[in-house]
Amino acid sequence: MAFWDGLWPRRTPHFDTGSAATNSIELTKRRPAVSLDKQGAANGNLRVNLSWRMRTSDIGGRSKQNGLLRHPFKLFKPDVVQAHTQGMVNVDLDLGCLYELTDGSKGVVQPLGGFFGSLNSPPYVQLSGDDRFGAPSGETVFVNLDHRESIKRLLVFVYIYDRTPAFDRTHAKVTLYPSNGPRIEIELDERHPQARSCAVVSIENVKGDFVVRREVKFVYGFQAELDRLYGWGLQWGRGYKTSKV
Repeated sequence: MAFWDGLWPRRTPHFDTGSAATNSIELTKRRPAVSLDKQGAANGNLRVNLSWRMRTSDIGGRSKQNGLLRHPFKLFKPDVVQAHTQGMVNVDLDLGCLYELTDGSKGVVQPLGGFFGSLNSPPYVQLSGDDRFGAPSGETVFVNLDHRESIKRLLVFVYIYDRTPAFDRTHAKVTLYPSNGPRIEIELDERHPQARSCAVVSIENVKGDFVVRREVKFVYGFQAELDRLYGWGLQWGRGYKTSKV
């Protein structure tokens, strides 16, 4: 655990997420989807975690590379990485989730606007908190799959709200931890320096089978652009949202 983790209390709810997975499935362009039902993991609480770190090339920048050329033996000395460099503080990734329930209701769970959702009542999706420091714990969304019959589709996304676009300076990963079976990983390793949002993974009820599908689609706008891309049909405003009539 890093030193600065102890400076703030953890806000992760005490949800039962099952035993820790010992192996993983990485969703890629070649293998974009996996069935939770076939994994025996379509019940209990699904934990969706966002974590990120600065890309190595951005810690120290060109001055570090030049220093190694001048003093090659420094390569064998361990690096001292500051916990909160200016670059790290400026990278603030937020995790969100668009939801559509089988009764037709739609909405969003996200830090912006304080839409943290609810786990045991509609939408059965809840955000644990807003991590602004890129701590190892990251941000987490919980999905209550014990109410799977009420969930039609979900879209997990990541966005940079009020800071300079920096997807090209971060290495981000979204990991799904089912109540049973291997964890599911999606890497955001594509370089899109001007993008502000990314649709990462969708979870859809396909004839009773819950399918997790890699999306990884970067857009240059915010949630409204993701909405249009996936046909959610919400009305958006800065800091709030309402459903269309």
